[in-house]
Amino acid sequence: MFKRLALTCCLLFTAAVPALAQDWPPAQVKIIVPFGAGSTPDVVARILSDQLGKKYPNSVFIVENKPGASGNLGTDAVAKAAPDGATIGISIGGPLAINTLLFANLPYDPSKDIAPISQLITQPSALAVSPKLKVDSIADLIILLKVNPGKYDFASIGTGSLSQLAMEAVAIKAGSKLVHVPYKSSPEAMLAVIRGDVQMACMPAASVVPQAKAGKVKILAVSTAKRSPYLPDVPTLKESGIDVEADAWMGLIAPGATPKPIIDKINEDAVAIIKSPAAHDKLAAALMEPVGSTPEEFRTLIDGEIARWAPVIKAANVKIN
Repeated sequence: MFKRLALTCCLLFTAAVPALAQDWPPAQVKIIVPFGAGSTPDVVARILSDQLGKKYPNSVFIVENKPGASGNLGTDAVAKAAPDGATIGISIGGPLAINTLLFANLPYDPSKDIAPISQLITQPSALAVSPKLKVDSIADLIILLKVNPGKYDFASIGTGSLSQLAMEAVAIKAGSKLVHVPYKSSPEAMLAVIRGDVQMACMPAASVVPQAKAGKVKILAVSTAKRSPYLPDVPTLKESGIDVEADAWMGLIAPGATPKPIIDKINEDAVAIIKSPAAHDKLAAALMEPVGSTPEEFRTLIDGEIARWAPVIKAANVKIN
């Protein structure tokens, strides 16, 4: 009798697993973005929302912007949502990895409360300098920094941001020091470089390239592991002799307890969309490359980012609270 009961339970569970995936999406799916409208995560969220809406016309896909606390607010909203597939989110390296090293009381634990679905895109940052600095390469910049430690300033989009950590890592590898000046946004940071308030910045390439084309700043390198197809003539930092890699990636997440069949189904749809011709032009406009990874590969990426930036944060004494 007990054997028959156990077998029945197993059969019922086995039948329920594919049913979970078949039931997704529900009538309404909320895609939470932890940054404001018009930000690059918002752009990616709306690409997903539009294409999912076309594939599933009986469901409504709503993008909800919840900016604040360096991306923690919106990411926490995903972490604390019901794990039923009705709430997913877009997030980046800050809230998923770097902020675990910066915030003493992060309201969620990315390793437990977040289920990675897929890395969606990779986005290069570009190290740009003022033409007044009179350097034409990373090698020239390193010589200048070594001779004048602490003399030059760089802009970022906030304390603990990738734009700060990338430049701190460059200074550490060069055996020198830079002065950090945080700004509220990429446009403000780039304007500071153009005006000469600071001498350099490592910012998302989409905010740097228009200024470089206008001759207002000079791009020395990109921060990704390989050259960007949108900037094929610009070397990477590693190619230029500085072993620094800073990838401004973003990915799709769900609440931590979301069943694997649902995660796998969303992953299948998201990867197909992000790699589709329909997404290509919109991503290219922001200099973003589609990736589309497995949940396991995305988790490995997040863990790797924590390992990458922990020594930089310690060496540069970067603190938020």
